Amino acid sequence: MYFTDRGIEELEQRRGDEEVTLAWLGERLQEFVDVHPEFETPIERFATWLARLDDPDDD
Repeated sequence: MYFTDRGIEELEQRRGDEEVTLAWLGERLQEFVDVHPEFETPIERFATWLARLDDPDDD
């Protein structure tokens, strides 16, 4: 099991009943990068991947 799997499972257990907006998620990611700037590139890649997930031009 990857560490991310455990983190995702914990997130689902603790916050799984909540509904959030993409704006809220974006704000939390920005706050995270402010505290942990070494994660700026991975967070940017993740956000870009999510943004383009259903874009047929990116296949």
